[in-house]
Amino acid sequence: MKIVQVIFLFFLVVPFVEIYLLLQIGGLVGVLPTVLLVVFTAVLGAWLLRQQGFATLQRFQASLAQGEIPAYEMIEGPILLVGGALLLTPGFFTDLIGFACLIPQVRRKFAKYVIENHLITAQSGSPFQKPASKQGNVIEGEYKKED
Repeated sequence: MKIVQVIFLFFLVVPFVEIYLLLQIGGLVGVLPTVLLVVFTAVLGAWLLRQQGFATLQRFQASLAQGEIPAYEMIEGPILLVGGALLLTPGFFTDLIGFACLIPQVRRKFAKYVIENHLITAQSGSPFQKPASKQGNVIEGEYKKED
């Protein structure tokens, strides 16, 4: 399935799921507690997003200071951004996905999956490049250009 189809399906299905959950929970606990719960999850999500964002930024800076590529942190940043947007969206289903984006272990596994399977073809010498099979006549060596 293409990514455009997945996004279209997401935008089509999620509002129905959100409305259903809001009506069910509102019927169980009442209107005011449901509204307060939605507001509470947004505030809690914003606070957690701030904490996780700063922690990711610190890991990013520490990786750069050690001379390492902060690959995981570069993938985790957009995951945090999406999670924050979902937490600020009213509803319980989007809050569930948003809170999942804020869990460091879930973010790390997703970032690892993206790096290992969907990263654009790496340049030669990159730590993410899969070892190439030896085909044909390949000669490795060093050269020096002399004028």
